[in-house]
Amino acid sequence: MIEIKTPVFPESIADGEVAAWHVEVGDTVKRDQVLVDIETDKVVLEVVSPDNGTLKTIFKEVGETVLAEEVLAEFESGDIADATSSSNDITNLPPNQADSSKESPMSPAARKLAKENKINVDEVEGTGKGGRITKEDILRSVAAIEYTDELVDSPKAEAQIAEVPASDSVSQERLERRVPMTRLRASIAQRLVEAQHNAAMLTTFNEVDMGSIMDLRNQYRDAFEKAHNGTRLGFMSFFVRASVEALKRFPSVNASIDDNDIVYHGYQDIGVAVSSPRGLVVPVIREADSLTLAEIEDQVRDYGSKAQGGKLSIEEMTGGTFTISNGGVFGSLMSTPILNPPQTGILGMHKIQERPVVINGQIEIRPMMYLALSYDHRLIDGSEAVRFLVTIKEFLEEPARILLDI
Repeated sequence: MIEIKTPVFPESIADGEVAAWHVEVGDTVKRDQVLVDIETDKVVLEVVSPDNGTLKTIFKEVGETVLAEEVLAEFESGDIADATSSSNDITNLPPNQADSSKESPMSPAARKLAKENKINVDEVEGTGKGGRITKEDILRSVAAIEYTDELVDSPKAEAQIAEVPASDSVSQERLERRVPMTRLRASIAQRLVEAQHNAAMLTTFNEVDMGSIMDLRNQYRDAFEKAHNGTRLGFMSFFVRASVEALKRFPSVNASIDDNDIVYHGYQDIGVAVSSPRGLVVPVIREADSLTLAEIEDQVRDYGSKAQGGKLSIEEMTGGTFTISNGGVFGSLMSTPILNPPQTGILGMHKIQERPVVINGQIEIRPMMYLALSYDHRLIDGSEAVRFLVTIKEFLEEPARILLDI
């Protein structure tokens, strides 16, 4: 018998929560198959099977808090050939017998609820992943049955049943769902509130003409992609490079506050806010000063893919001296980004929109973007914040300044 334990957490994580069991007691599993997900306030950690065998006991149910190296379950190592052969026997049965031997995939809570209410699970349509029957699916079936029973008991039962379509019987119940907040969402909420309570946060705005960068992208898009093995030239790499150069000139924006001390960082680690199914995460581009545009684009794209698949590691989201948030990908025209403590500055990108602007006394239609810089006024003066944002604007409107270091 082998004990399945929680992984060792990094120092920045105190505990975790059992997010989901992928197998049930008695199930046979293969080596390295995912058994359970442990959700922390930063990432979801997967606990895999150490060998072929059978899950015997589960000690920690979904929603329970666990510490590092705490026992989650007991696992019996052994050959799973017998289970495989038995499954082959089922497939060799006549069709009617084989179908009766299969059970609809469902969560333990859904199975218990279905048994208590005598619900035929074969008639329930699963809305979960892979057709899995959830607790909510069973609740809908229970509500539909109760609604029908009320109609039958009424004096005008037959008329009412004829008037109400079966598909509408559940929707009229105005169902509500109450689910616990995930640890990541709770952590995000806490950090955002703390940032506004603990920092003297202000936001300054400016706008940038994106015409030069768009012309560069159009002119060198194909050559860039060919030279860098398919890497596409996006906007984020320009903003990262412009931010790095501006941070060199205004080190206070790249600093952080630690109690009564100011910590000035001699490097530029740029956090890039990325949306994921579990909430907003901020992976960090390390030593951004030493990376080319192509390398920055590769990292941003890699982080985006990992975020969508929940594969970002704790190390990839730890640290950072400055953050860039791009609300423009969702259509945001203007916003005030919130600081990511202990950082003292965050840059907000927004939607590129053609607007009339005055150039040399003439009105022209130009692709414009609003920029927002939120900063901690305890460390950064207003004039310094404005000059920092203007520097980024100048680098973006004349990208040659970055190469010429002017």
